[in-house]
Amino acid sequence: MSVLKRGAYRRAAFLATLILALPATAQDARPRQTPSGYPVPRYVTLKFGEVNARAGPGDDHRLLWVYRTRGLPVQVVAETSDWRRVCDPEGGKAWVHKRVTDGRRAVINLGSRPQPLLRKPRTGAETAAFLGARALASLDRCDKGWCRVKADRATGWVRQGALWGTTDTPQCR
Repeated sequence: MSVLKRGAYRRAAFLATLILALPATAQDARPRQTPSGYPVPRYVTLKFGEVNARAGPGDDHRLLWVYRTRGLPVQVVAETSDWRRVCDPEGGKAWVHKRVTDGRRAVINLGSRPQPLLRKPRTGAETAAFLGARALASLDRCDKGWCRVKADRATGWVRQGALWGTTDTPQCR
């Protein structure tokens, strides 16, 4: 083998190593592929008034507690094909079966005071209604730092992050 061929071989080996390393780096920057095809973390609600929270993904895992609030917003932080690991508004993490979750979004006021729902998405806008402490509301949409929510017959805007369930950042560590 001539010197030129050895040098070309080394460059080719180096480039091949670099190319093989690229997908791993690019993959780290992309959202993880999940069994459901939906991103993690994401919010869902609980479909039923009684939902078993388990220590692991399966009915054979220990029962930790029972959620007793239909429509409770939870954040999916991991998943298998049939189970979702969720973070709840109190910071608890548990596994629930996918059949007990609903893709509809909801929010909860974790504050100790009522949260004003504004008529328009801007600071200083007129108050349309108040969302009581520990009260649930459905989330219509978020846009430019504001979220439109509906509770009973009242609809209004809140700053993104003012209610639990309005930010896309992971809620439990």
